[in-house]
Amino acid sequence: MGIQESQVFVSDGAQCDISRLQMLFGSNMTIAVQDPTFPAYVDSSVIIGQTGDVEQESGRYHNIEYMRCDPRNNFFPDLSKSSCARTDIIFFCSPNNPTGHAASWEELKRLVKLAQQNGSIIIYGSAYAFYITDGSPRSIYEIPGAKKVAILEVSSFSKIAGFTGVRLGWTVVPNELLYSNGFPVTNDYNRIVCTCFNGASRIAQAGGLASLSKGGFKALISLVGYYKANAEILLETFETLGLKAYGGVNAPYLWVHFPGSNSWDVFNEILEKTHIITIPGIGFGPAGKEFIRVSAFGHRENIQEASKRLRSLL
Repeated sequence: MGIQESQVFVSDGAQCDISRLQMLFGSNMTIAVQDPTFPAYVDSSVIIGQTGDVEQESGRYHNIEYMRCDPRNNFFPDLSKSSCARTDIIFFCSPNNPTGHAASWEELKRLVKLAQQNGSIIIYGSAYAFYITDGSPRSIYEIPGAKKVAILEVSSFSKIAGFTGVRLGWTVVPNELLYSNGFPVTNDYNRIVCTCFNGASRIAQAGGLASLSKGGFKALISLVGYYKANAEILLETFETLGLKAYGGVNAPYLWVHFPGSNSWDVFNEILEKTHIITIPGIGFGPAGKEFIRVSAFGHRENIQEASKRLRSLL
């Protein structure tokens, strides 16, 4: 893909990098997000001052373009001008957290084309790329011309090596990524990183290197397969219950639909009846109101016990 080592910024994780990127671009930027999406995209935008007031009924913030992703559009937004207003920044993650949808080649080509037409910067989250097994792109840089369209890719060891508490990740800022005046974005991001961050710990970096060794990488692939098998168990469980569950194929998350329900009510019912913790979908955006997110991260015996309890729910 032609990425040079000088374009890769090693960090303490994707979530921290998102905040540093927000600091880089500042409060005057307009943003678009998938709906539903990883909450840090929206929350960091609120903190940096990019948004307006929140609508209490819908939970939407003014000055954010919410790109709805649901079963009707196969969890990929309508990018037409009538449905998607032009913004400076587009936050996009694939596979998506929470829906588990991995964007196809054609879908990402449309996204890149939109950025070209609008002069937008795409901040692309690929933390779950190792879970993709259906041939969908694992990196935005697999799309021809992507680096020239002004794209940053943020990723992490958290979901492939269990480094959630250890903290290790990286952000790629291509040399081709330029402001409208021709100045390289990587120069500014390097200044932000050197000013606001002292570097990932040596212990975390040593662990990352071990994970990428021949034996370590084999273990990573095995672990990803283990969690995907957990997801298969959960998918079968919800199918038995007559519920439609999305995701779980290219991601460790299931996005389970409870039509006509409120996700907080579903969360409470499952917790009270089965003592299982899920995530209310509304926490990922207005489009998650009727959904819950279920995680396949866990020991096999716990997943099997959860499956047993869930089967007695309805």
